[in-house]
Amino acid sequence: MLKLILATKNQGKIEEMRTILKESDIRGGLEIHTLFCYPDIPDITEDGTTFEENAKKKALTVSKFTGLIAIADDSGLEVDALAGAPGVYSARFAGEGATDSENIKKLLGLLSDVPSEKRTARFVCVIALALAGGEIRTVRGECSGIIGTRERGTSGFGYDPVFVVPEYGETFAELGGDIKNKISHRAIALNRLRSLLKDIIHQD
Repeated sequence: MLKLILATKNQGKIEEMRTILKESDIRGGLEIHTLFCYPDIPDITEDGTTFEENAKKKALTVSKFTGLIAIADDSGLEVDALAGAPGVYSARFAGEGATDSENIKKLLGLLSDVPSEKRTARFVCVIALALAGGEIRTVRGECSGIIGTRERGTSGFGYDPVFVVPEYGETFAELGGDIKNKISHRAIALNRLRSLLKDIIHQD
């Protein structure tokens, strides 16, 4: 069984990643750990300017500390009318320690005068896989949508209540986990990660 550690304490991300990876057909299965199993790991400052930089830094740091293969994701929302913001600052768009509601409130405020046809956006997820010896690989997933004018739905986390998927006419928070975990940026990236994990196992 392949041992992995998810380099995050974000419960929403952990649940999504566990659910999607659990459904994979990786031979021998996966034994998934999280940072909660290693409370002595120091906090990692996400000071990169790209999702790739942050994901690589987190994965390498955690892999070196634990000796395990580490998976780290950095993800966020890019809004075209805001020149790609909030981007890598998505989790702290309204300031350090901001809640999801505070971030959404700021986003909707900035877009208050922007018409629907110009509220295009995408969720981006970059996942870094750090192996023993410092080798690192990355995969990327994107999901396009529209920023709504108000929060809708109760599932999910982050900007899910205002991210409308045009094909469904509903937000991520309205679609629920079953559909979101098939079409989301993180699902796309994790499915690509699946291929990398298979390659690693077959090399053994």
